[in-house]
Amino acid sequence: MKVPEYSITGDILSFINCGLQYRYYNRGKLIPSRQIQRWFGEFIHGVMEEAYLWWKTSKAPRNFPWGWREHIRPIELTVSERLKSKGLTPPFRIFCPYEGHNNMQGGCPDTNHPHKLIASERAELAINVWGQHLFPLITDAEVRLRANKGMEKLKNLRGVDYYQITGVADVISSIKIDEAQQEDNEIVKFLRENEEVNRVIRELKSSGEEDYEVLVDYKGMRRPPLQSKTWEAHEWQILTYAWLREKQIGKRKVTAGILIYINELAPSKEDMEQLYDEVSSESTDVAPTGEDMQALLNWRKGGRLPILSEEYKKKRSIRIIPIHYDAIEKALKEFDAVVLEIEKCIKEEAKKVNIKEAWPHNFEKRNCDICDFNIHCYPDKYSVKVP
Repeated sequence: MKVPEYSITGDILSFINCGLQYRYYNRGKLIPSRQIQRWFGEFIHGVMEEAYLWWKTSKAPRNFPWGWREHIRPIELTVSERLKSKGLTPPFRIFCPYEGHNNMQGGCPDTNHPHKLIASERAELAINVWGQHLFPLITDAEVRLRANKGMEKLKNLRGVDYYQITGVADVISSIKIDEAQQEDNEIVKFLRENEEVNRVIRELKSSGEEDYEVLVDYKGMRRPPLQSKTWEAHEWQILTYAWLREKQIGKRKVTAGILIYINELAPSKEDMEQLYDEVSSESTDVAPTGEDMQALLNWRKGGRLPILSEEYKKKRSIRIIPIHYDAIEKALKEFDAVVLEIEKCIKEEAKKVNIKEAWPHNFEKRNCDICDFNIHCYPDKYSVKVP
């Protein structure tokens, strides 16, 4: 009997986002006509990985900031070509794939290329804001994680009592946070200021664990609101990564996870609208203060974006998750429940039940607006296709 395999991001998080969309795109292998989220996610991961390799091998400067045109642009084009070979082309008005003046304007303002569009702006900030602090701490990059997870309830559905869970940790660092000498390193600073992380370190040391690791994951999106499914799912992801990492023979305990929400460094109009709503409803954990709050409250939607301080945007872009071992157990149970739900949907569909009835769908405007199946799910709302 084949053992089911589940990727944390490709399966678990996708299903949590929308079960029906997961069924069409992930299990049905249907290619989205608009791959904005997938393209940008893979683009930013590729840029950060490539930038680290160039920095490590001195192909790029050891010091920061890097210039966009001379240092970052070649990395972007390398990653863009790599994505094209996988069938992923840059979405319209997101990224300039051209060099020099030519007759192809594409989604750019004119034909005088290259243009620093939103994807490039975010890539530049990701490298210069966080890369300069993160790269010196990296022990391993793009680490593949895999382990079997027992689950008795699968027996009746699959004939096996376990499944395989996989993931990829963007960055692993084995730095000793409490002993690090990098006083000007922002990553170390944020970790040291987190009381829960300090408590985890003290507990590990009291049990004889002197060495430990930190996991880092890049997110090509904005910081999600508190109590949202995405907020919780990202924490489960990091906790599960910690469990997977420790399953690898001879590996150290994980003391903290770091999520870096790249979009927060250069928010779009839609991002700012969502921040405004979350501040109004007190549903964000990093609300602005002082001049930042005043700028946001004085902003009128549809007008010119408010100017927020670099320090505030930096705080919104980083999220620290302490690795408590009781929390890991809870996260694993949550993932078990999702796997079980997916397996039940598969079995239900096999009974020749209508796909829409077999798989749960979750209406969230941002996801539905770019989904090719929104008319099918919500014919009244999407009687006219959203552009």
